[in-house]
Amino acid sequence: MKVISILVPESAVLASIADPRYMFTAVNDFLQNDGKPPLFKVQLVGLSKEVKLSDGMFSVHTDLLLDEVEYSDLVIVPALSGNLKNGIRINAEMLPWIVEQYENGAEVASLCIGAFLLASTGLLDGKACSTHWLYVNEFKTMFPEVNVVDDKIITEQNGIYSSGGANSYWNLLLHIVEKYTDRRTAILASKFFAIDIGRNSQSDFVLFQGQKDHEDKEVKKVQEFIEKNFMDKLSVEQLSDMFGMGRRSFERRFKKSTCNTVVEYIQRVKIEAAKRQLEIGRKTVNEVMYDVGYIDNKAFRDVFKKITGMSPIDYRNKYNKEAFVYKF
Repeated sequence: MKVISILVPESAVLASIADPRYMFTAVNDFLQNDGKPPLFKVQLVGLSKEVKLSDGMFSVHTDLLLDEVEYSDLVIVPALSGNLKNGIRINAEMLPWIVEQYENGAEVASLCIGAFLLASTGLLDGKACSTHWLYVNEFKTMFPEVNVVDDKIITEQNGIYSSGGANSYWNLLLHIVEKYTDRRTAILASKFFAIDIGRNSQSDFVLFQGQKDHEDKEVKKVQEFIEKNFMDKLSVEQLSDMFGMGRRSFERRFKKSTCNTVVEYIQRVKIEAAKRQLEIGRKTVNEVMYDVGYIDNKAFRDVFKKITGMSPIDYRNKYNKEAFVYKF
């Protein structure tokens, strides 16, 4: 029997508590229908017997208090809502318990931005971690010792798991189900919950909004210039000269402020503009390519796929309504 302890922190996202509970109890049903004994003992654990969530709209009744948990095979850290620093502060008493469970042999999995709570334990230092793409820069600032892998849906290292944004945690839950049972059961679970079991990247969901949450005013001016003139041919030398900075100092300041090199930033702005056109427009891929300032088809395809994980044609087919709605 695998003991699954699902944490119920203050300010947690309710779905990221209920969904893993549903997943593992459903797998128990699958196994019993197949004439096998249930594998998972699922328990909700917290600092109190009742935890109010969503400004008191919902109440979650825990099965055990933290100090009543004898052993866990897996600890699940759900996503938090609201101000993340405050969420970590009000749940600080959970952090040593998570570390203790891990040191006693439990694996630990964070769902979405539950990674912030898990990272606060120090267990992620020097390890790979994924989280919601929208919070990557904030995560990197708060936890510079963690290796953020923002394009991946699942990471696993030394018995510690993490998942990408929002519903991506279903893929992590499937991954754990397969590890604890077998491929056949994981496929059955994927079909029951209508989850794409093969999805391993959240790159195509990322909206690049420009990292401007910093204090370097000159770098912000450069960012704004790039965003207004992305269709032109821009170079590092041109930009450093235009804004009166030495190239080496300019590149260092830009990377420190935006977490991107200048070239990466230019590419991401161009590709974000291309994505918007492919999603709602009727232009061909080549027309879009020229609109965003590329003249080399291969270079455009390579950069587009590197950033989104998909080819421009596949991206258009997935997101453009005109591409998949058959009209009678």
